[in-house]
Amino acid sequence: MNLHSLKNAPGAVRPKKRVGCGESSGHGKTSGRGHKGQYGRSGHKYKGAFEGGQMQLIRRIPKRGFNHPVKVVYTAVNLLNLSRFPAGSTVTPDEFRAAGFSSSSRARFKILGDGAIEHALHVKAHAFSATAKSKIEAAGGSCEVLA
Repeated sequence: MNLHSLKNAPGAVRPKKRVGCGESSGHGKTSGRGHKGQYGRSGHKYKGAFEGGQMQLIRRIPKRGFNHPVKVVYTAVNLLNLSRFPAGSTVTPDEFRAAGFSSSSRARFKILGDGAIEHALHVKAHAFSATAKSKIEAAGGSCEVLA
């Protein structure tokens, strides 16, 4: 199968409805708009949410909460997860993604102090808790905060 060999299913594409082309066209006189009334006039704008006068679905369902458009959400990485990296290595967000902590390329990582770290690591992350920073530096490593 190639792009040039693709075809629509039979009957999927129908000819355009040509309205107002005389009585014999099948769409003459009122051009499919019925007789008089709001929808038979020109200039009517049909609102997509209009439900014939009953309360619209969008107004019936409850609204809760608020989504902040520029809120910064961090992916938490504990110290006990850093033990999988070899001693003396530099650990960056790319290594966190490769290790499966997050699949998003835009994820921000915060190092938390749960667990212990036995060897020195140079850790680059977007944020550190005070406990994590002190434990990493006590093990001989260093912390670098990314912008």
